[in-house]
Amino acid sequence: MPDSNKMFLDMFSDRERIAHYADGPRRFTPGLDAVHRMTMLLLAEHAPADAHVLVLGAGGGLELKALAQMQAGWRFTGVDPAGPMLDLARETMGEDADRAELIEGYIDAAPAGPFDAATCLLTLHFLDRDERVRTLSEMHRRMKPGAPLVVVHSSFPQDEPARGRWLARYAAYAVASGADPAQTEQARAAVAASLALLTPEQDEACLRDAGFVEVEQFYAAFTWRGWVSRA
Repeated sequence: MPDSNKMFLDMFSDRERIAHYADGPRRFTPGLDAVHRMTMLLLAEHAPADAHVLVLGAGGGLELKALAQMQAGWRFTGVDPAGPMLDLARETMGEDADRAELIEGYIDAAPAGPFDAATCLLTLHFLDRDERVRTLSEMHRRMKPGAPLVVVHSSFPQDEPARGRWLARYAAYAVASGADPAQTEQARAAVAASLALLTPEQDEACLRDAGFVEVEQFYAAFTWRGWVSRA
């Protein structure tokens, strides 16, 4: 993660601030539980029943728990730069935690694989374009030929006034879902000021530049987009 986004890594390393982490993604990301279910279905189109799945940005463990409960034969390698978030992932997974190897670091810390499938949910928007393509390329290098990848992150028009309008909707949805208005405004301001956000067209290009093919969008909700592709 670039230095400009160190504030986000610091936030995810604060054990008190992440104590109620599970509430946040569901309030800010429309249909998150459905996203996890769709992710499983899209991976299962090509991943075997005993798949080894690479999960980049695994901290918190929400997708790890969901995927483990829906696919009893899958095992996971999860990577995240925030140690406390990985601790939370172990707690979140509960009895399924022994099916996941959790590694503190960025993509370069991930084993060589090759993996049968991979995910990167609510993570790539923390990276600028060059680092995003490099990270995706390193994921591609660790995947079996034809293995499926699912990514979901913030991606929406970046020209004004559309950018500001969509960020306002992002915040409004969170407040309507029960988030604290003051904290939500802080989050909106931080996203607007600190993240190197891309348009959906630019995000699709990143996937292709990293070597992925059959890139298809499967999810769109306010400021969020999701794609499935194959290595």
